[in-house]
Amino acid sequence: MKPFKNPIYITRPMLPDLADVNKEIAEIWQSQWLTNGGAKHQLLEEGLKKELKVPFLSLFNNGTIALMVAVQSLRLSGEVITTPFTFPATTHVLAWNNITPVFCDIDEESLTLDPTKMAKLITSKTTGILGVHVYGRPCHIEPIQEIADQNGLRVIYDAAHAFNTEIEGKAIGTFGDVSMFSFHSTKLFHTVEGGALTCNSEHLKQRIDFLKNFGIKNEDEVIMPGINGKMNEVQAAVGLLNLKNLAAERAKRKQILETYLANLAEIPGVTPFLMPEEVRHSYQYFMVRIGAEYGMNRNDLYTELRKFNVFSRKYFYPLCSEYSSYRQLPSANPQNLPVAHKIVQEVLCLPFYGNLPLSDVKKICQLIRELRK
Repeated sequence: MKPFKNPIYITRPMLPDLADVNKEIAEIWQSQWLTNGGAKHQLLEEGLKKELKVPFLSLFNNGTIALMVAVQSLRLSGEVITTPFTFPATTHVLAWNNITPVFCDIDEESLTLDPTKMAKLITSKTTGILGVHVYGRPCHIEPIQEIADQNGLRVIYDAAHAFNTEIEGKAIGTFGDVSMFSFHSTKLFHTVEGGALTCNSEHLKQRIDFLKNFGIKNEDEVIMPGINGKMNEVQAAVGLLNLKNLAAERAKRKQILETYLANLAEIPGVTPFLMPEEVRHSYQYFMVRIGAEYGMNRNDLYTELRKFNVFSRKYFYPLCSEYSSYRQLPSANPQNLPVAHKIVQEVLCLPFYGNLPLSDVKKICQLIRELRK
């Protein structure tokens, strides 16, 4: 099979019509209100509250700052239990808040935190749990909340991959104390860069808003040490336009997902990552696990696909616990994380975005079938 003429990348952003973007920017220029909670910001915040079905939402300039503020808003300190199988930002926000991450192994099916392995990690210094809805698959919400309630811990969820995810009709952003959504351009819904925090408490929403704006209460009062996490009007304008296009993008990705599943069926050693029936899919990523039966390991398949101009990603390799910043931690010992160390050698995210032609999806699947040894 011949390589693709043009590169097929892991993702491509959903882009609104440029004429519509220019119209939005003209309105912003006319208002001369570029940031600090302008009209576009207010409209997007309300629109996302409805889309994500949450009572309170606060917009941010990016997801990492949002997550840092989430940790600050709950006054976490000491140690926080988290996963090694995630993007670097999840762990880094703890370090930036002078908190020691305590790595807990993951469940082999969901690839999220394994609640059965948490109890032994809780100490007198533990103040919270930071879970990640990996590829949009929800954490084990109920047992995690039970553990938190029994031990007086707060719960933050990194929902960067979980836009629109629901469990039996309940929005993912309503679980735990705070959830963070990323609106980076690689995400299903984006504002070029951006993010949000959702919560169920009006008081917590107010504290979050103070923290993201330098701790400023009014012209004469600064009541806490905050940071600058505000989303600007141009970001919000792109978000408003993308919100209108969201349903169409989801529909396209659903077709692409179904095409992948149909064309990868019965290839030994290739196991697609699926959502439980009760979970509404976020359509953020399409991931497969490459097992021994395939006859080629994940790394070799990744390399071979690149020869055909197909750019997959080994999300999340390496594990956060293997970074030089964290590998000295007792919880980072590979013996404590056997499932995570196994999974990180198997996962491969394939190209997945609305404008990816179904014919290209079928060709990628045929490549995977033919490359098998």
